[in-house]
Amino acid sequence: MRTRLLQRQILPTDSDLEVFPLYVDPEPAILDADKYEVGSSKAARDFNSFSMRQSISSGRSVHPEQIESRTALRVEAGESLSFGTYFNAFPASYWRRYTIVDEVTLTVTLVGAGARLVVYKSQATGKSQQVAAVETPDDVQGEQRFAFDLSLKPFVDGGWYWYDVIAGDTDVRVVAAEWSAEVPEDRVEHGTVDIAITTMNRPDFCAKLLGQIGDDEQLRPYLDTVFVMEQGTDKVADSTYFPAAEKSLGEILRVIEQGNLGGSGGYARGQLESVRKGTATYAMMMDDDVVCEPEGIVRAVTFGDLARRPTIVGGHMFNIYARSRMHSFGEIVQPWRFWWQSAPGVFGDWDFSARNLRSTRWLHKRVDVDFNGWFMCLIPRQVIAEIGLSLPLFLKWDDSEYGLRAKEAGYPTVSFPGAAVWHIPWTDKNDALDWQSYFHHRNRFVAALLHSTYPKGGRMVTESFNHQVKHLVSMQYSTVELRHQALLDVLAGPEQLHLDLATKLPEIRQLVKEFPDAQLEADRESFPPVRRHKPPRKGRDDTDVPSGLQTKLAALKAPLRQLRGPREMSREFPEAELPAMDSQWYRIAKYDSVVVSMNDGQSAAFYRRDPERFKDLLKKTVEIHARLRREWPRLAEEYRAKLGAVTSPEAWDETFAPWTEEAAEDAAAEPRGGGEADGGH
Repeated sequence: MRTRLLQRQILPTDSDLEVFPLYVDPEPAILDADKYEVGSSKAARDFNSFSMRQSISSGRSVHPEQIESRTALRVEAGESLSFGTYFNAFPASYWRRYTIVDEVTLTVTLVGAGARLVVYKSQATGKSQQVAAVETPDDVQGEQRFAFDLSLKPFVDGGWYWYDVIAGDTDVRVVAAEWSAEVPEDRVEHGTVDIAITTMNRPDFCAKLLGQIGDDEQLRPYLDTVFVMEQGTDKVADSTYFPAAEKSLGEILRVIEQGNLGGSGGYARGQLESVRKGTATYAMMMDDDVVCEPEGIVRAVTFGDLARRPTIVGGHMFNIYARSRMHSFGEIVQPWRFWWQSAPGVFGDWDFSARNLRSTRWLHKRVDVDFNGWFMCLIPRQVIAEIGLSLPLFLKWDDSEYGLRAKEAGYPTVSFPGAAVWHIPWTDKNDALDWQSYFHHRNRFVAALLHSTYPKGGRMVTESFNHQVKHLVSMQYSTVELRHQALLDVLAGPEQLHLDLATKLPEIRQLVKEFPDAQLEADRESFPPVRRHKPPRKGRDDTDVPSGLQTKLAALKAPLRQLRGPREMSREFPEAELPAMDSQWYRIAKYDSVVVSMNDGQSAAFYRRDPERFKDLLKKTVEIHARLRREWPRLAEEYRAKLGAVTSPEAWDETFAPWTEEAAEDAAAEPRGGGEADGGH
């Protein structure tokens, strides 16, 4: 047995105050109420959920000048700081559940007299207790190192370890802290990783990310190759930030140009190159528009190295616009609806600056997941070689389907605390309405046909039909047509996925051009002013939140209302204007025309009711969903039988051929050997 470093204390690489709570916490811990003690009534549960999100922050913050290096922090005299934070607490329950480690050693190095160091552990319920405490003598100079042997046995369901430092009459420096374990000889050497980044017209974002990866000295020994799948016209190589990134990465950077095959096509190329090269232990999928914490890559590799079995290790996603807010702590695919969602007990969009780890009960229960988003996801090369590459889905559901596929093959996914990136949040996109809705819908059904455990996909077909009707009564006819085409392509079978990969996006963009609701305008003045034949009844505010009964009545009446002719003025003038936050179907359905702004805040559309189009699209909706329900058993059998072939390297070779053959021709045309072309040597 030999000692291996599992995790080290780290501090922010920049002076952005928003991220400080993720590294060090100056606030006292005030634990929220236990959900099992607040009562069983809905009112009690709702109040507890509301209170859990209330900020307990006093506004205290660590001053940037207290950060002395990547690993060293100065605690000012009389100050108490906790390292019970997202990046510096030790996620004991995850190590206990998924790895061979059963005991860890915490080693903390301090400089300063009269300081107190306290080690804590928590339970899955969030309750914490002191494990050990030491004080630095008043008469000792120089560094003092303290070590604590800590068992992982008490962490079956959840819990963390962390430490607090309290300065006495003088400042104290926390020079370093490390979590280590004794591991077998064959687990001492760390694995290496190929990083696969798919990029499309985000040159500066991508080049900056490459710089973040290349500039981190601790990460460098873990890197095998950094692949950039360049699929755009605005090249990363043309960014002003690229030369520095290229210099820092050197020979391990490889930019591969190919057509726009979406995220799945880019990631599949990275997976294929990694497997065929065969020198890296893992391949990490990473988005191009993220800010990376490089230490997270090291931690993911370390966790994967010590896992009981080959394990997919994912990172978490923080909001790049509000950097202390996390998108989700872990996600599953709800089996009956076959829809992705946060795992049970997880609160989305959690703000660590309002309630940090020690004050948030639910964060202490281990969260087990079905998949991890490919904004940051480490996959063992062994797993890729066994279960295949990504499905050719262009975008949406490629990562979740892969997690389910791996799970069925016996390979778990862990969304690992302490490994994360900052990314644009999903809520700032229009992907439920625009061209992306096609891929959402088609790929969800493809994944369900492959992995649903319920006959005919559980609630899938019914829910799809209901959503179509909602879009119809909302006058979102282009979205309905896109979703129709998605289902028709599902019915065409799995072989169509590769055939459509490079051509489907321009096809569906052309498809919706005839629909007025798909014509977005950035300037509100592009639309006529609001006019209606008579004012709202008794001046009612149409943005009131309806009761459950009112919503059910609206669902019954809205389709019938579509059969009436629209009011005459509504053909020319919108009857109302709704912001994106108020654009629910039960509000839109009240009008014959309305201007609705989009979630991205950049544009709006003019919706107009069309009874003839409504009837035509409703007829198609009924026919397609009846056929889908009828043919589900046959389709599921076909998709499952051909999954291996569709995700095989050979199938992807054919899809990549136009670009791999072109690259081979270019290479063959380059001058070789002596002569004037290479300087005449």
